[in-house]
Amino acid sequence: MNMADENGYTLSPSAKSSWSLAPVATFPHLRALLWSDSFLYASRGYEVLRAEIGAKPIEWEPVAYFKPQWWRNASSSLRLTSRLFRDGFHALAKLSSGHLVGAVPGAIVTLNPDDRAFRIYHRILRGTRPLHIAATPDGHLYWGEYFDNPGRDEVHIYASTDRGRTWNVAYTFPKEAIRHVHNIVHDPWQHCLWILTGDNGSECRIMRASLDLTDVETVLSGGQQVRAVAAVPAADGLYFSSDTPLEKNFIYRLNRDGNICKLAELSSSSIYGCRVRNAVFFSTMVEPSHVNMDQSASVYGSLDQMHWQRKLDWKKDRWPMRFFQYGNAILPDGKNTTGFLAVTTIAVRPGDMETSIWRVPVD
Repeated sequence: MNMADENGYTLSPSAKSSWSLAPVATFPHLRALLWSDSFLYASRGYEVLRAEIGAKPIEWEPVAYFKPQWWRNASSSLRLTSRLFRDGFHALAKLSSGHLVGAVPGAIVTLNPDDRAFRIYHRILRGTRPLHIAATPDGHLYWGEYFDNPGRDEVHIYASTDRGRTWNVAYTFPKEAIRHVHNIVHDPWQHCLWILTGDNGSECRIMRASLDLTDVETVLSGGQQVRAVAAVPAADGLYFSSDTPLEKNFIYRLNRDGNICKLAELSSSSIYGCRVRNAVFFSTMVEPSHVNMDQSASVYGSLDQMHWQRKLDWKKDRWPMRFFQYGNAILPDGKNTTGFLAVTTIAVRPGDMETSIWRVPVD
């Protein structure tokens, strides 16, 4: 399937230039994880909290905690060591039953509705954590293995049908098929799952799957422009952004009829995206290469998905990214029914390891 550049849109300085994001509040030491309608779930180290966004004032209430290895309690309490050891929660999913399922270093953990402590139900054998956990309306949970995989071993997608208590391999990519799984996204409009993989050549795939993973088909494959981590379903198609240090990066829309539109150029690699009602946002990270030379983590947004603008920027801080992470702007997963955007910034100045809330001019 060809990329139809001439059918897409590009950044227009004049179009929709009047809209802006209004700052609402900033919360240090919080990482936004998941929207559940008007509630935002976030973590502070190994504690999960939530707040209703739009309420005045915004007040965070404790939900539950996870007890890690003793030394991680110490490392997660300090900003730089927390970055160094990749501490805390990195993904969270919520079921209609009230169960919460999260990813922490080395484990998948589950919180039963009446409990106050997450429990380990699965030890991660390869890599340290998945990038995301997907939940379907019928209560199924999925995550894909994300590890270095230099030998291109087979890669598994794990599933749970009992609210995160047991996990089994639901799908396997054979040896030399892909490097790892970037994301699994539920699409409520097409009633399917989207599976994104990487990193080189035909390993880069965007795949559509049935909700039980019995039917999996490759929709796009090959080339760095379908090397994607962030995907945002909408009524008119699947929006995704490329994540490559080797080429220019762009925002695309895979239309429901199967055609591709290139929408906007990005300043660097992108691994997070979200919707705020009908508005769509993607963020970039500071991943220097001969192509990606920008030193800012940025947020791009569109109210109509035709005209895209770079709305927010944070400069990379002075700490080496090899150890203390790329500068990034994290956009939480989940369904957001508010008119607010949540952004967690890391390895930037100012704003390292803090969550900011912004009002979006949507109806």
